[in-house]
Amino acid sequence: MTRLLGIFLIGLLSCQPPRQEQLTLAVAANMQYTIQSLIRAFNKTDSTKIAVISGASGNLTQQILNGAPFDIFISAEKVYPRELARQGLTLTPPQVYARGQLVLWSARPGIEPGKDLQVLLGDNVQRIAIANPATAPYGHAAVSLLKKYALYDQVKPKLVTGESITQASQFIATQHADIGFTAKAVVMAAEMKGKGKWVELDVNDYPAIEQAAALLTYARHNEAAARKFYHFLYSEEAKAIYKQSGYLVP
Repeated sequence: MTRLLGIFLIGLLSCQPPRQEQLTLAVAANMQYTIQSLIRAFNKTDSTKIAVISGASGNLTQQILNGAPFDIFISAEKVYPRELARQGLTLTPPQVYARGQLVLWSARPGIEPGKDLQVLLGDNVQRIAIANPATAPYGHAAVSLLKKYALYDQVKPKLVTGESITQASQFIATQHADIGFTAKAVVMAAEMKGKGKWVELDVNDYPAIEQAAALLTYARHNEAAARKFYHFLYSEEAKAIYKQSGYLVP
């Protein structure tokens, strides 16, 4: 009887559908819209399920250092994945996949963003949103730009800091801030079209935002699938998506 039960269970298990592959990505907040386009393109030929955890690159790095179960880290700045590689937490050396662009954006009527940033000094601008410069590369770039234009000390009392570029963008979109700095990829997303006005800032006026990805050691549990998606991030198809989303491609 026991032998028959064992045979029955083996047969039952053999009839079960194969386990669905799944990956978990740690994704910089500026990529929140672009990553969905990448996943849709990838899933046209591969059914792997992909979960996304989004946040500031510095915060995600700390989570990975603390053992978070991420397969791939898609950072907004190469310094973070390089630090993970230095600590032996990557399977391959990190690679730059795109260069981010900074914009000045306002959803409040009557405010016209300008490349010279003089609008920030106006009485009608009381709250300026930026991402946390300590953990978010776009926030660091914004502070560098303000200092280059000798405006940082003048506007510092007006700065409203978001935990990530997502939160800073929410401040702007909901008019909790009069104006602010965000990623071009955010304002170009379909979800943000028609919301206010923005101007692209000169990439030579702030440190290059070289965005890099890393295949993490946790991916060993599902390495074939992880490597396939990681390599897709550098494909011609992915590069076309980056360009369309407002990134510069190396």
